[in-house]
Amino acid sequence: MGVIKRKICLLGTFAVGKTSLVQRFVNDRFSDKYLTTIGISISKKLMPPVHGGHAGSAAQHEFLIWDIAGLEKFDPVVMNYFRGASGALAVADLTRPETVDELATIGDQFLSVNPRAALVIIGNKFDLIEDRSDTFSDYQLLAADFGSALILTSAKTGERVEEAFHLLSQKIEPPNG
Repeated sequence: MGVIKRKICLLGTFAVGKTSLVQRFVNDRFSDKYLTTIGISISKKLMPPVHGGHAGSAAQHEFLIWDIAGLEKFDPVVMNYFRGASGALAVADLTRPETVDELATIGDQFLSVNPRAALVIIGNKFDLIEDRSDTFSDYQLLAADFGSALILTSAKTGERVEEAFHLLSQKIEPPNG
């Protein structure tokens, strides 16, 4: 079993928690201080082996995680950041419903550059939602439109952050697959 380097993008508008998710996942840290990402920030983390594929073989991914600045509008430069990505976590803020609507456009842009890439939809800031009953229908519809999984996370508490990245690792096609 070899280690396969995989470029992963975090997508979403400003202040949805992309950087906080990366910091929680890579360094097991959270900060309440908001610092906007300018351009991109790249982190890496070795993932646990994923079993499956051909004859039950295992693959291990090293994620090169591209935390891309908030996408408020179409930007050809940002489209270049997407090139070569094997997958993405598309992040919306559960406390700001408009951010899920914007993910449809961002997801389409990402998949237009990487049509075979894996995509996982994230509803972040789960710890701040009190009425959880009808909050998620838009997220579920978006995930269904992309044929994707939906995971509700909290970068602050760490709830389901690891699970989101692990699910993405499992959804990525094996080499020559």
